[in-house]
Amino acid sequence: MLTIKVPATSANLGPGFDSIGLALELYLTLKVEGPQDHWQIEHTLGADVPADEHNLILKTALALIPDLTPQRIKMTSDIPLARGLGSSSSAIIAGIELANQLGNLGLTDYDKLQIAVRLEGHPDNVAPAIYGGFVVATYDDVAADAISAPVEHVHALTYIHNEELLTSASRAVLPKQIPLAEAVKTSSASNVLVAAVLRGQLDVAFRMMERDHFHETYRRDLVPHLAKIRAAAHECDVYGTYLSGAGPTVVTLVSEAKATTAFQQLIGLDLPGKWLNLGVARQGMIVTN
Repeated sequence: MLTIKVPATSANLGPGFDSIGLALELYLTLKVEGPQDHWQIEHTLGADVPADEHNLILKTALALIPDLTPQRIKMTSDIPLARGLGSSSSAIIAGIELANQLGNLGLTDYDKLQIAVRLEGHPDNVAPAIYGGFVVATYDDVAADAISAPVEHVHALTYIHNEELLTSASRAVLPKQIPLAEAVKTSSASNVLVAAVLRGQLDVAFRMMERDHFHETYRRDLVPHLAKIRAAAHECDVYGTYLSGAGPTVVTLVSEAKATTAFQQLIGLDLPGKWLNLGVARQGMIVTN
């Protein structure tokens, strides 16, 4: 049986707006049970998620190979919808891999990245699902490139708000221009973040996450819990806190050794949502037959 397992992604890592992301240990899993006369995806995500060829996974696969033989598929997903954890990205990556496997396309990871970015638009959303770990990516409307690096002994204390925040609404509050001084401060923090991760200086790297002026500054009214979590996290000796994707999910990165203690303190906050203590997924999409 063909099984495709895709991790969640947490993008916009602080000043790494539209360019830096992490793969997290939450998964969307497809089990392809065999051919039949029509496409069918069995899932428990509710009536709003199509179970036929209108499902995003199948739309993606059929965009690559329109005449794929219909299959019966079981899908499970721990990734919440419209919460800033890459639910759409994981579906797109799963669809690309479904076509790759069923159609024997022989796609490389680089090929998959190009297709995914053309469909999804943001490389930091999709690249971690392919490569795993900490990923820096770019897209110039022609081609995408990504570099991945392992992040060892780090946990993501993840707060998932009860209410959705659509990417379109979160994007709408961003300005078309920002002052040069703000852009310089933010881009330099992003540069240090990347260099520090590659040197293994995680305390420096993730301190940079809280120096963003590209998007969090403008989204703070949409996610008032970000400031509350960040203030509480500062008392827990963590690396840093950031808004995941377009929100409303907020992620606090902390060393593995201090994760349990920090998690217990943060879940004591009076917030309407749930908390997860997640590892960073070292590997991206996994395929087994």
